[in-house]
Amino acid sequence: MRIRRAEQRDADKIKDLLNQVLTVHYNGRPDLFKSNCRKYDDDELNELIKNDMRPIFVAEEKVVLGYAFCVIKENRNHNMTDIKTLYIDDLCVDENARGQHVGTVLYEYVKEYARTIGCYNLTLNVWACNESAVKFYEKLGLKPQSTMMETIL
Repeated sequence: MRIRRAEQRDADKIKDLLNQVLTVHYNGRPDLFKSNCRKYDDDELNELIKNDMRPIFVAEEKVVLGYAFCVIKENRNHNMTDIKTLYIDDLCVDENARGQHVGTVLYEYVKEYARTIGCYNLTLNVWACNESAVKFYEKLGLKPQSTMMETIL
């Protein structure tokens, strides 16, 4: 399996994977997620593929099996330490390739990339309704940094 930066030729498969993520989120929280709208439209995706501050990595084995959308953040707050963070905005493995360690390989690649560009940490958000993703990230050693809570009115 090869991990590399996404290219324009990957856009159709990435869109398919974005739809798979949407389905998981919509099924878990139909009160928050629309059933027919990807996170990024075609123009946004094309721009992201070219953006070095928001690298997208794909795992491929003849075809794209998964992706990791990343954001390089420079945290400069008055009351917190100045650090560079790699935020995983989205990580998805094709539903037909799950259980084949694609997500683990992608995550480890992104983690090493974060080290090489001088990041202090790697962060991500995961929806509580996505229990398999929560377990996956815990298995990789991630721990909660903060917790967002809600009450529906």
